[in-house]
Amino acid sequence: MTRLTADELLKTHDLHLPPSDWVMIDQAMINTFADVTRDHQFIHVDVKRAESETPFGGTIAHGFLTLSLLSGMTENSFPEIVGLKGVLNYGLDKLRFLSPVHANSRVRAHFELIECTAKDFGQLLVRYNVSVEIEGNDKPALVADWLAMVLVEADSI
Repeated sequence: MTRLTADELLKTHDLHLPPSDWVMIDQAMINTFADVTRDHQFIHVDVKRAESETPFGGTIAHGFLTLSLLSGMTENSFPEIVGLKGVLNYGLDKLRFLSPVHANSRVRAHFELIECTAKDFGQLLVRYNVSVEIEGNDKPALVADWLAMVLVEADSI
């Protein structure tokens, strides 16, 4: 399924979408995120100290770094919506960080379109269940319900 009309989206429930492409989270990405967010906690940026003082055996990505990658991960997973004018991040429910993402790990997202509800004229509230898989790990990095406000041409509903 690569294309949906607004009416089809409204009728779609419990649809498993293709997983995203893999994304490498390397130390350079972690360091850049630390600079942007001003979160330089040693477990993220000090390799030697993280190796010797944590149970992780090295640095780990910020949970919010992993979370922030979700927007880009939708690119090859989500269907095209006919008459789309834009998508706004509406928030998260039930967000949990379950496993640390070690530096130089690959992650990918799995999305399930749970429900879609018509709101104001030309606005659809879409709920996705999302999990972020860490390559080679049975436990996901995070799970959440992600809400998006999909803006469509008013005459497409």
